[in-house]
Amino acid sequence: MRDEGLARRDLIAAGFAGAALLGLPGRAALAQSGDKAPDAPRSSPAVARAHRVEVPMPHGGVAAGHPLAAMAGTRMLMQGGTAADAAVAAMAVMNVVEPWASSAAGNGFATCFERRSGKVQSLAFTGGAPALLDPDVDPKELDSGHKAVAVPGAFGGWIALAKRYGRLPLATLLEPAIGYARDGHPLDASIAMFIRRQQAVLARYPTSAAIFLPDGQPPAPRAIFRNLPLARTFQSLADAETRALKGGASRDKALSAAYDHFYTGPIAQDMTRFSQANGGWLRMEDMRAYRPVWDEPVSTVYRGMDVYCSPLTSRTGLELCEQLNIVEGWDLASLAGDRASLTHLLIEAIKITKADVYRYAGDPRFVDVPVAALLSKDFAATRRKLIDRLQAIAFPEGAALATGRQPDRPAADERTRGGDTTSLSVVDKEGNAIAVTTTIGGGFGTSVVMGDTGLLCNNGLRVGSTAPYAGHPNAVAPGKRALLGNGPIIVLDKGQLKLVCGTPGGETIGQTQFQFLINALDLDMPIQQAIEAPRFALNAKPSFYKPGAAITVQLEDRFAPAEIMALKAKGHSVETVGGFAIGSVQGVMVDPSGARMGGADPRRMGYATGY
Repeated sequence: MRDEGLARRDLIAAGFAGAALLGLPGRAALAQSGDKAPDAPRSSPAVARAHRVEVPMPHGGVAAGHPLAAMAGTRMLMQGGTAADAAVAAMAVMNVVEPWASSAAGNGFATCFERRSGKVQSLAFTGGAPALLDPDVDPKELDSGHKAVAVPGAFGGWIALAKRYGRLPLATLLEPAIGYARDGHPLDASIAMFIRRQQAVLARYPTSAAIFLPDGQPPAPRAIFRNLPLARTFQSLADAETRALKGGASRDKALSAAYDHFYTGPIAQDMTRFSQANGGWLRMEDMRAYRPVWDEPVSTVYRGMDVYCSPLTSRTGLELCEQLNIVEGWDLASLAGDRASLTHLLIEAIKITKADVYRYAGDPRFVDVPVAALLSKDFAATRRKLIDRLQAIAFPEGAALATGRQPDRPAADERTRGGDTTSLSVVDKEGNAIAVTTTIGGGFGTSVVMGDTGLLCNNGLRVGSTAPYAGHPNAVAPGKRALLGNGPIIVLDKGQLKLVCGTPGGETIGQTQFQFLINALDLDMPIQQAIEAPRFALNAKPSFYKPGAAITVQLEDRFAPAEIMALKAKGHSVETVGGFAIGSVQGVMVDPSGARMGGADPRRMGYATGY
């Protein structure tokens, strides 16, 4: 059976019917129309015409996981806001319109490029496990319910972004989200489907059922959907800022007033009261102790370009950089006409990197992680030698470095639970750029709306985000931050912005972004073609934590039959999934002239808008 995350993506693909729900021509429609695809770039002859046009962004724009979020961010840019303002507004709207994947009480990472200084910074808005967590808890209780709650991190990240890089008042940034939550918006068909699939779990919790199961039933596709408690929560945060401004506070002090309203004031009090009353572990001390963290991103130089991604506790930054370092030893552009050989090399690089990262990665406040070793070019050259260009290798053991080990005492259930996420990328008029990937963990997170807040929390303590092995660097523990797959990317070419991008997809995030970068940087595809090109994803049973795990390569069914047969001949275990099933990249590419073009993925609801 396929893992939960890929089953979800298959359902998305089926629900979109080749992006038909977005008003786009599917493959069959294109064939019936008689339209001929224009010539693909010479370096990528197998790539069909993209479903969508690229979106020009002469003054700026937003590519986000939902059209209303992209438009909300673009509205901020058109009002004189910065990339940070646009990102916060878009995230707030995604909380409303993508409630299964996003929440102000969730977690995430942002990667930020400031054009004036030329610096790239990473922001982690990731809450840890509550201090009262029992490490011996049954892992099933960390999938959903009151004990699955990780400390809310996202809203703190919104405030940190607004303080450092923003310009507009929080009340302005939250206005679109408040309106969609209060007055309603047409519910996307895929969201209605996810609510229906999660109905039995949501129905366990009255606060959740009241919002997502009105009259006891899931809302119909395209029905007007509201979240009135969330509208009130967001309005109270805006009001906290407004009161401070009227009292003479500076912009930063007023934003701090909103932060305090969430983390020590009425919202924190409501959440912790609700948690304690229902047997959960979240308390005021956890909320008060939380802080978003600015840090240096992890990075590598790939074919002369600087690639920046998220540091720990995101595993994807390490994954992405090691993958790129491994394949840099080959001329991938020369394999553009031999898709099976190219795909084989990428698969093998992913296997080796997963083994290394899953052996060592954990919260650096609790464990020593050999980050410098994992990112070094010499290390990549050594690991590259494991790869047979003609034959698939078994899933290896992680490299023996100075620290870390792979314990062999499994929990009762070591299978990885899927994750659900959303992403956005922004470039503003001044050339600043921000990529954000935010999540509430598995679909609908804990599935528990916290009291009267309208907010779902992250279930990031579940198996997969944490290791089911006693003594592993990423084993769950009180106060410890679980690993995220979130890894938004900035690419600079000689100091100039080249690319800003990110994707959701849980376990597949690092794999999807890796393939997208190869398409864009090695195969020289325009951004929309790089996004829409067929993808694959590796699935491990029981999980990537386990050396010798059974690896299945799941291929979107747009791979040519001859390519699939060639991969099987190399020893890969292969299965096909929906044609638009894996990941959902949103991004902006800048060419040497300075022209910015946005792209959004038809695999989900992604949309790009510019002005």
